[in-house]
Amino acid sequence: MSNHQTTDVDIPEAGDRGGIGMAVGDYFSRVKGGDVGSLPAVLGLVVLFLLFTALKPDTFFSFFNFANLLNQSAAIIVLAMGLVFVLLLGEIDLSAGFTAGTAAAVLAVALSNWGLAWPLALLVGLLTGTVIGLFIGSLVARLGIPSFVVTLAMFLALQGVMLLIIGEGGTIRLRSDVLLAIMNQNMPLWAGWLMWALVIGGYLLVSWRAIAGRRKAGLRSTATSVWIAKVLSLAVLLGVLVFVLNQQRQIVRPGKESCPSVGEAPVGCIPVIEGVPWAVLVVLVLVVGLTFVLGRTPFGRHVYAVGGNAEASRRAGINVKMIKIYCFMIGSTLAAVAGVLLASRDNSVSPTTGGAQTLLFAVGAAVIGGTSLFGGKGKVMDAVVGGLVIAVIANGLPLITQQSGIQFVVTGFVLLVAAGVDAISRKRASAT
Repeated sequence: MSNHQTTDVDIPEAGDRGGIGMAVGDYFSRVKGGDVGSLPAVLGLVVLFLLFTALKPDTFFSFFNFANLLNQSAAIIVLAMGLVFVLLLGEIDLSAGFTAGTAAAVLAVALSNWGLAWPLALLVGLLTGTVIGLFIGSLVARLGIPSFVVTLAMFLALQGVMLLIIGEGGTIRLRSDVLLAIMNQNMPLWAGWLMWALVIGGYLLVSWRAIAGRRKAGLRSTATSVWIAKVLSLAVLLGVLVFVLNQQRQIVRPGKESCPSVGEAPVGCIPVIEGVPWAVLVVLVLVVGLTFVLGRTPFGRHVYAVGGNAEASRRAGINVKMIKIYCFMIGSTLAAVAGVLLASRDNSVSPTTGGAQTLLFAVGAAVIGGTSLFGGKGKVMDAVVGGLVIAVIANGLPLITQQSGIQFVVTGFVLLVAAGVDAISRKRASAT
């Protein structure tokens, strides 16, 4: 087993009598022992947000830019979620970006040339990613070819596949109002609050059921006060997010008025842009589902075990080869979802979809968030936090300087710091 995985058995949560004080003490003890998790990324996110807000309060700290920031990060976050599964094994997938582009290209062709309805076209696009992952995973697990070599070959090959599908310098429009709405439309105001209620209610029930189960079995469990604090913190944080996103994001200048939602709009009126972007709901559903898979299922425990020590896992009866294949399939399927988000944002698919810095930003997001490059340590939420850090840098720096060189240097430095923190925490955990 990995020395870095934190489970209920390895490090129990605060006991019933300890309360919040003991929970805080246990947390700092884990940090001192090298289990820093996503703490550096969270602190970095706060510092960057405060810095850009202080430097550009009128542009960076605005309702419009806040929603734009979430949309910018959505595809990178989803792509990073898939990479978390691969990185947990100590492997790498260099082809994830162009897997996203290839799946998006197949989706666009299925809509435009094959005339399929959007649900079927979407299914075909997602299955394209799954098949690519199956192919990569089989070569890595069955033949023993290093994942770096296999995915580098696929990185090159999939670029050729995209050119064959789309054509040199061509583009294919995404002909589906439903899929275009994912990155370009917002939820009704009531739907945002409904989402908030469902998330908080679901977390409340699931977490309390877990606590009750541990108490019934006579095991150490989270104190009730700690559980209440967690629920209230999540409710406040998500509630503030929904409240901010439900505000009108267009500035109504003197002499102007907002356009009505129905009926004929006056000339020169200000469009109403409000509500939680649909992309946020997509990311939220994936975070909840994938977190459950990694944290509450035997498959998730096997992933951590294989990433920590593949040989010990094999001797314990875990099918290491199939675990690797499944993780690559999950990673490539999520890359296909990211491809849909990229195509929805651009309204089309081109040979550059999923290219440029897409893969590098996704790997950076996973690592910056706290997922270890050495395997065995990481969570789905790491991709979210790391993706937000990448998005804040990409969104805030252009407001301060137009020199792209500075933007690349800063992003690379942040990634290097994250990798350094990972290495140091590994050493401290081993020493502890």
